[in-house]
Amino acid sequence: MTLDEEKREQRLTSKSTVLAYLELLRLPNVFTAMADAAMGFLFVQAASWTMNPTDGWVLGLLMVASSMLYASGVVLNDVFDLEHDTEHRPERPLPSGRVSLGAARWLGWQLLCIGVVLGCVVGLLTGNFRPAVVAAVLAACIVLYNSGVKQTVAGPPLMGVCRMLNVLLGMAVVATPWGAEHWLVAGGIGAYVAGVTLFAQSETRRSSRVQLAAGAAVMLLGIVLLARFPQYSDRVLVLLVQEPQRWTLLMVILGLLIGWRCLWAVIEPEAVRVKAAVTHCIFSLVLLDATACYAIRGMSWAVMILLLLVPAIFFGRWIEST
Repeated sequence: MTLDEEKREQRLTSKSTVLAYLELLRLPNVFTAMADAAMGFLFVQAASWTMNPTDGWVLGLLMVASSMLYASGVVLNDVFDLEHDTEHRPERPLPSGRVSLGAARWLGWQLLCIGVVLGCVVGLLTGNFRPAVVAAVLAACIVLYNSGVKQTVAGPPLMGVCRMLNVLLGMAVVATPWGAEHWLVAGGIGAYVAGVTLFAQSETRRSSRVQLAAGAAVMLLGIVLLARFPQYSDRVLVLLVQEPQRWTLLMVILGLLIGWRCLWAVIEPEAVRVKAAVTHCIFSLVLLDATACYAIRGMSWAVMILLLLVPAIFFGRWIEST
């Protein structure tokens, strides 16, 4: 082998290793976690709020903390699921040997710690201990889910709690008590993700239509909770207060956009259709976050959240989300 051929092989090996780690992290999905935290942060700001440098740092740190905690969850998921994936998903980074178990375990725990530390840093910047507490509780739920709960009936609800806490991490920057509007939005996102998790439980094989239908119903329940929050808020855009049918129409459209892919999978529950529906539902989280943000902060901030779809879809061309 010539020197040029050796260098070429080294470059290919390096690229393969990087891709393996990005697959392990499920990189496209990380941007949906960022959207949750960003929406939560923007949702709780006062009507007269304008971004200042400190707010910019806080928002950035929240998005990074959220991404670290999410990434730790999916890495530890593969660590704990190695035996199952070896049988059902041998192409994944750990069963295929492209990433070692020791490296993945170290990475997962390091990301989890970094996420909690960043939550503490946000607490110091805001003079409020709540972000640190939420980050720590989220980390505990991530470990609890991956260490065995996901194999039980409590798995999907606990995953929903993790996503709800991810939204609350962004909302935690204010010290005032959370009201019905906050719980409906965070709970709506949580219920939606619980439904996605239930829907995806058998994605590696032909799924049960009953299970898929139940998952889709829980997702729609989450959308209904989101649709209800303006009734409990006095900070909704004037346009939506004057013409509430606009908000109803928007939520109905979102429900249809998400629901039709689920229906497609329920009718013919083959693995390829279920995986496609799950990916669609995961990316739709950004749409739901942007919609909730729009109702309070207007179009410009909603578009900022929507832009997170760009890298998610871009990386999703090469990296699976499920």
